[in-house]
Amino acid sequence: MTAAARTQAAALLDRLRTHANPDNVAGMARFGISSTGTLGVSIPVLRGIARELRPLRRSDPAHLHALAAELWASGVHEGQILATFIDVPALVTPAQADAWVADLDSWDTCDQSANLWAATDFAYAKAVEWAEAEETFIKRSGFVVMCSLAVHDKAAPDERLVEFLPLIERHADDDRNFVKKAVNWALRQIGKRSADCHGPAVAAAERIRAQDTPSARWIANDALRELRSEAVLVRLGLGRR
Repeated sequence: MTAAARTQAAALLDRLRTHANPDNVAGMARFGISSTGTLGVSIPVLRGIARELRPLRRSDPAHLHALAAELWASGVHEGQILATFIDVPALVTPAQADAWVADLDSWDTCDQSANLWAATDFAYAKAVEWAEAEETFIKRSGFVVMCSLAVHDKAAPDERLVEFLPLIERHADDDRNFVKKAVNWALRQIGKRSADCHGPAVAAAERIRAQDTPSARWIANDALRELRSEAVLVRLGLGRR
């Protein structure tokens, strides 16, 4: 932490407060987003600020990393989301990732942070580790990181994503809403990644359906509906099935 980072973080938090919208906070709460420390600032505003700060990734990445840490430590909901937008993946440590994920109290911060974790060199290991956790948002983080990797890690061989499928199957009986939706999301994103991922994901969904628990049936049926849709099959060059 540096004095410059603390000063800039304080200025950014003041700027966020000028965009505070109590009506948005109430609306967010209805969608299961924590109102603790929440200002009601929209994601486009946060992304706009992040774009302004992006040049620091080249000119002063250490400062930007320290700034992200200050924003996260503030406990301000939107400050924490902004922290995940601006932090420098090459400087993020596994210990930091564990600490931030342990702080999560809302699905939106969880989901927005996944792209940061997915850009680190320990993303695959943490996806597995967190998916095995008991805490709701740590567990959700594991599966949402899988989603981000399936979409954004273009260089990874498909087999690396397919290796997540047994873990997805194993946790398909978790009936917590924030968990089962993330398990379903990971299954769908892996299945839509490529023709080579599609078949294994469909087979995994069939096995999940055979588990015959309420959460497993919902996860499988919803995933199969999309994975067997004409739009997905055509995009993957598989035609209709």
